[in-house]
Amino acid sequence: MSSPDPQVRAARNLADPSPANTPENTSGAEPESRPVRSRSRSRGPVVAVTGAATGVGELLTARLAASEEIKQVIAVDERRGEVSDATWHILDVRDPAIAEKLRGADVVVHLALDLDLETDPAARTAYNVRGTQTVLTAAAAVGVHRVVLCTSAMVYGALPDNDIPLAEDAELRATAEATGVGDLLEIERLGRRAPRAHPGLQVTVVRPTVLVGGTDTALTRYFESPRLLVVAGSRPTWQFCHVDDLVTALEYAALEKIDGEFAVGCDGWLEQEEVEELSGVRRMELPSAVALGAAARLHRIGLTPSPAGDLAYTMHPWVVSVSRLHDVGWRPSWTNEEVLAALLEEVEGRHTVAGRRLGRKDATAAGAAGATVALLGTAALVRRARKARRRI
Repeated sequence: MSSPDPQVRAARNLADPSPANTPENTSGAEPESRPVRSRSRSRGPVVAVTGAATGVGELLTARLAASEEIKQVIAVDERRGEVSDATWHILDVRDPAIAEKLRGADVVVHLALDLDLETDPAARTAYNVRGTQTVLTAAAAVGVHRVVLCTSAMVYGALPDNDIPLAEDAELRATAEATGVGDLLEIERLGRRAPRAHPGLQVTVVRPTVLVGGTDTALTRYFESPRLLVVAGSRPTWQFCHVDDLVTALEYAALEKIDGEFAVGCDGWLEQEEVEELSGVRRMELPSAVALGAAARLHRIGLTPSPAGDLAYTMHPWVVSVSRLHDVGWRPSWTNEEVLAALLEEVEGRHTVAGRRLGRKDATAAGAAGATVALLGTAALVRRARKARRRI
């Protein structure tokens, strides 16, 4: 997934614009907006979106605000976004005060997650887990009947014995070793537990495959490398999801055309050989012990943001069926080939090796063929330097 910044808020009763229902702004913060609508929307749900100012949240907020099937959109984030035809509430989703902002909403789509590679892992987990807990509890407290959570197909795990494709109800076998996956697994656990703790609350979970379109993840950075790293003996498979398709799938969930847990992505998948042929980027093959060991060392000494666990998702299959969406009439508007082309265009000019972004000068000096080797060699240099300092 992308790394949309924080979130925020939801519904107030717009039917009564009296002073008693208009909170006085004493904090100096930007006042909450109440849009004037040019058309009547007497039917359809009131939908609240957290993380509404950026990324997928912004795209979904704009789409819902333009939809005749939606009565009202409540947008929650730590700053006001650009969608004017929505009711904005500015606050952190971890703030219990969000409950009052969600009052009146029928559905909450929770997209306020931090999956940034550069975020401190402990801070990232604290934000993601506490935010989800607060939103679920607040939604239940004010009578929201459905919360939509967006995680990732990464929760299935990337394993050599995975079925191709995985069924959407397959066991979640991921571990917490890859960036953000531990948070996503905990979010799913909270989602499963919430209906038992709060009878009447339903939870829908949306799991996109490799997300592309204004995103920055370990998997999109893989395609910024001068060579595509392939671990010897592995069988990579690639299934992409363009953000446009994720947004329409989330709209289906918000309109309750689909419920439960389901995946979203392109139909089918690409083998590694097809990716290399389509991209024109050649592979560099390394033994498993070398690739995993180097990735772990580089991450441990702070040279790269990606832990070794991220490599599994470029080694083993984790493509998944999207049959549940198909059954309700949804179809992706992008193919895997088209999303790959869009991704390559998006990352053109960026230089990443082992998950670490390089400046143009560094990349040129390393050379396309030797860039990965050069970075792996850097780890050895750092270790020697540290040993030398200890001897002084």
